[in-house]
Amino acid sequence: MTKENSEDMSFLEHLEELRWHLIRSMIAIIVFAVLAFLFHNFIFDSIIIAPKSPDFFTNRMLCALGKIVHVDALCINSHPFQLININMSGQFTTHIMVSIFAGFIIAFPYIFYEFWRFLAPALYSNERKYTSGAVFFSSLLFLLGVVFGYFIITPLSVHFLGSYTVSEQVTNQINLTSYISTVASVVLASGIIFELPMLVLFLSKIGLITPAFLKKYRRHAFIVILVVSAVITPPDIFSQILVTLPLVGLYEVSIGISARIVRKQKLKDEQEEEETDDVDKFGI
Repeated sequence: MTKENSEDMSFLEHLEELRWHLIRSMIAIIVFAVLAFLFHNFIFDSIIIAPKSPDFFTNRMLCALGKIVHVDALCINSHPFQLININMSGQFTTHIMVSIFAGFIIAFPYIFYEFWRFLAPALYSNERKYTSGAVFFSSLLFLLGVVFGYFIITPLSVHFLGSYTVSEQVTNQINLTSYISTVASVVLASGIIFELPMLVLFLSKIGLITPAFLKKYRRHAFIVILVVSAVITPPDIFSQILVTLPLVGLYEVSIGISARIVRKQKLKDEQEEEETDDVDKFGI
């Protein structure tokens, strides 16, 4: 469907088109959620609960590094806590919610694809060509963010929050729902944060930001990054550095993306200006 055809559609027709995109996205989430529900042993034991185990990949690597540099504090989650459930239907409800969340994570590329299919007809052909890789790169960045949050931020957060005590007379008994909520929020937040380059690409394309703007407010952005890192990580320097460096890298990449968009737009404007001058000069 071309942009002209899209403009010919009525408001109700647009709503009907959007409804089918949403329905297909929901079907994808449900299908993957059912699969996650069936393979709950793998989802819970090998993925969700794994970061609190000393055998988890990140925990083993940090502990090995700690032995090399003689820093015992790097051996995180060496004494894993026990998870408890205090509600009659707690485990069943958690099973359903985790399955839906897993279904959304797995189906995200397809969901974004459906979202893109709805928006694409409203673009001109050259705009669709220019943003043809939006689905792939958005999905890739989101999944990279999820992986980063799961393997880096989650074990650090679990170790700090699970072992923190205000008194020796208080014992931590972590509720299953609380634990899963922490893991899910960290992972999802990381996935969203990693979409920064795509957001910058879109804002640069419509002219709201420029590389000069991003460079001018780089210091302010770094302060925001430090604040975000402090919020989503335990309050220790090592954890914040692990989170801050990738975010700073994403910001620098975003500057490069914005600069490329501006250069292409400038080149396009120059070409159009030359063509206009040729028309005025030769009368064709």
